[in-house]
Amino acid sequence: MKKILAILMALCMFCGVAMAEAATELNWDEIAPIIEQSGVAGDFVTFDEIAVKIWIPSDLQPAELTDEDRSNGFIGYFADAEQTASLSVVYVDVSGMSIEDYTAQLNEMEGVAEIDAGTVNGLPCVSYTMPEQDSGHIAFATEAGYILEVSVWPTSAEGADMVWGIVLGSIQAE
Repeated sequence: MKKILAILMALCMFCGVAMAEAATELNWDEIAPIIEQSGVAGDFVTFDEIAVKIWIPSDLQPAELTDEDRSNGFIGYFADAEQTASLSVVYVDVSGMSIEDYTAQLNEMEGVAEIDAGTVNGLPCVSYTMPEQDSGHIAFATEAGYILEVSVWPTSAEGADMVWGIVLGSIQAE
């Protein structure tokens, strides 16, 4: 397991460095071979609410969402058995806000850091961190007027960087 984490940490450093540059473009085709070489198992997960798929490592299991979770926009939540790595997928109606408008809103929020624009698998996005909450986020504006946001935390826990790197490079239209 430690060897797999080391390989995936290298992937995460690649993804983190790439997203740190403005207008960076990441493609699954470049990341998939690294994951294949590592031998880490996983599958793409799709969501009924939106035509997007995300590759999730097999170590992460879906949690059952409550009605309250769904009313707050959660469409997916995944965690490992030790709760050292988790990610959530949220789909929220923002009345047609563009990714640029969302980025401007993030710039005004207290506690938000490292805001970077980019493109992941052809989808314009913005990534950011919330250091006090120990979390990392990536958001996409949709044609339906929603924001799709994928978040991972705690970013300092062992394994969390692995999830962030894989998810970051895998998000794509179905």
